[in-house]
Amino acid sequence: MTQTVELPQILPFVTHGDPAGRALHDVVTAEHARLRKLLTTHGALLFRGFPVPDVAAFEAVVRAFSGEPLTYNERSSPRHSIKGNVYTSTDYPRDEEIFLHNENSYQAVWPRVVYFYCDREPETRGATPLADVRGVYRAIDPAVRAEFERRGWMVVRNYRPHFGVSWSEVFGTGDRSEVERYCADRGMVAEWPGEDHLRTTAVRKAAYAHPDTREDVWFNHITFFHHTSLDEELQEGLLGMFGEEGLPTNTYYGDGAPIPDDVVAHLRSCYRAASRRFDWRHQDVLLVDNMLVAHGREPFTGPRKIAVAMGEAHVSDYLERLG
Repeated sequence: MTQTVELPQILPFVTHGDPAGRALHDVVTAEHARLRKLLTTHGALLFRGFPVPDVAAFEAVVRAFSGEPLTYNERSSPRHSIKGNVYTSTDYPRDEEIFLHNENSYQAVWPRVVYFYCDREPETRGATPLADVRGVYRAIDPAVRAEFERRGWMVVRNYRPHFGVSWSEVFGTGDRSEVERYCADRGMVAEWPGEDHLRTTAVRKAAYAHPDTREDVWFNHITFFHHTSLDEELQEGLLGMFGEEGLPTNTYYGDGAPIPDDVVAHLRSCYRAASRRFDWRHQDVLLVDNMLVAHGREPFTGPRKIAVAMGEAHVSDYLERLG
């Protein structure tokens, strides 16, 4: 891997429009090449002040930039469809933080671009913080990076009835053999430890070269899924109920060895040091290069409504090798 450019100073890069001017999907269509270059440079683009009156207009922006929006597969959080493949943001309680992460980085296929639309801004906080994962990569202790790049990382997920998102909802089928085939095709091991209890295990890379710039990016769910990133009270409750092996999600080194808590704390600190925020305004549209920038969510008050869509499926080198 090589590093080629200095990190941008503007995250997100903001473009201001006129509420009485051109629709944003027309702007995106006409200026696609320029905007694509800006997205690759800065990692995230915020469009503010453009007429984007509803989710249908937002979906038109997604189609203009990336084509058909992607279906949300292998979901790790509760959300529902608003219109086709435009979804609510994660339906977690408003007083909980959602830690920084790159969308679907635990999968074998992920979106290159993630879209957000502010249908209703919160009363307080509720930002979608952003962190350039080129900067996160550089900030991580080289010895820690080297260990993950040598061993990879493992994600273990447990799906149980009446607890969290069910496996049939995650995989879009109630047929166990279909789930097993899906997992095998994507480098996951599927096990059935108990009645209607599915456990999946996958080993992934921790860092990649960005497909366009070849810059090193820290791209994984190691920190997000690790049990120590949970609220302390929730962490203790889940460990008491299920034990570490049975947690809804947890991460390890790729050989299955535990990741020391201080290593995960170091990774969290690198994300937080790279984090930038802005306050949402009604009709804002945010485009994020999912392999350059991680996103999260602050706790909030008020009726925050953010729509999300994904575009441009990227196939991991794992699946390319199989092909």
